[in-house]
Amino acid sequence: MSRETTLDKIVSLAKRRGFIYPGSEIYGGLSGTWDYGPLGVALKNNVKNLWWRMFVLEREDMYGVDATILMHPRVWEASGHVAGFSDPLVECAKCKRRYRADDGSIQLQPGEGKEFKWICPQCKWGNVHSEVRQFNMMFRTYIGATEDASAVTYLRPETAGGIFSNFKNIVDSFHPKLPFGVAQIGKAFRNEIAPRDFLFRVREMEQMEVEYFVRPEKWEESFEMLRRESLRFIGQLGIPRELVHETEVSEKERAHYSKRTVDFEFDFPFGRKELFGLAYRTDFDLSAHSEASGVELKVIDEDSKESVTPHVIEPSFGVDRLVLALLTSVYAEDELGGEKRTYLKFNSATAPIKAAVFPLLKNKPELVAKAREVYANLKQQVFHIQFDDNGNIGKRYRRQDEIGTPMCITIDFETLENDTVTVRDRDTSQQKRVAIPALPHIIIS
Repeated sequence: MSRETTLDKIVSLAKRRGFIYPGSEIYGGLSGTWDYGPLGVALKNNVKNLWWRMFVLEREDMYGVDATILMHPRVWEASGHVAGFSDPLVECAKCKRRYRADDGSIQLQPGEGKEFKWICPQCKWGNVHSEVRQFNMMFRTYIGATEDASAVTYLRPETAGGIFSNFKNIVDSFHPKLPFGVAQIGKAFRNEIAPRDFLFRVREMEQMEVEYFVRPEKWEESFEMLRRESLRFIGQLGIPRELVHETEVSEKERAHYSKRTVDFEFDFPFGRKELFGLAYRTDFDLSAHSEASGVELKVIDEDSKESVTPHVIEPSFGVDRLVLALLTSVYAEDELGGEKRTYLKFNSATAPIKAAVFPLLKNKPELVAKAREVYANLKQQVFHIQFDDNGNIGKRYRRQDEIGTPMCITIDFETLENDTVTVRDRDTSQQKRVAIPALPHIIIS
């Protein structure tokens, strides 16, 4: 990450170039929500596809599910979310603005009992005897025509619940041997008190999670295997390893279900914050759901031939935080031709556009026709190709640099003579002649 990289620069570029827009912007926006534009959708899908390939498709011990967002409310009662999924909240007596009590901008001074004194960062009012209370972050909704207690359910606060509730279905359908994992990518919702820092803390997010079921005595080796795989995934994305830091979470700060948790933190422009986590959840979830539902959630151990409740290792990734970390990692500025240049150094796996095809001049029909022909042929082999003839060639290069396109392919008059094109490298701006038939291999390599 460059020292010049700021969150404002990333937010500005993301909107200007069609990566990410403020949610409901024409109505003044909605706090904690962001919409992905055309390039943002492509980038996010590249992140998800790479994760799915590495954690599911390339392995023999993984099974995929896609559980519903709305689930029976007893799922969240059994998991502890109804009773304990909360954040500490304080409210300003003057402006009524609410804050997380553990927000670094809030300086609480103990009063009597649960009361504290503090200064509101918004209106600077000195709050005296303000009580810290717990705020449940789940979004409550109703199923059916009535809005009473019998119809209450929740938008899921995590995707793991759908995996645990489908554990028996996976075992009955596929008879997997321990260890094995169940993976899911999907939306989760948290009614954050104070969403902030762009995509970092939002109310609607997308998660990529694996629940990896193991023999109780073998959890440590599986934990280490998934730790290594998680870091390998981060490297494949193009996030520098030196920007990611492992933090062992203390027993006091771990989630109620965890016996060991490692947080992997990233150096964001606003400080070092959690990027993803790896948790040893023991048998808490399967045991809790088995007791609450009355359904046995066990598997036959091939070695002992006994029926056991597996323990669980969970690597959990937030797609939105990964996108933000990736944008932060690849953002770069330099000087080219005497002018300042901003560009994104995506690798070929994550770049939303793999290559752009230009005619050298848009007012020469023979060049445009040949460029269209090259573009159409490449599009059949490499989907993420863009055609661009807007403005002069220099402006096109700068525009593609700013969205992170690794190479630009220019059809010029020499192309009409020998079927070669000029290929320009984004990072070095160096150019070389390449035969048209070789282009697909160069683009995807």
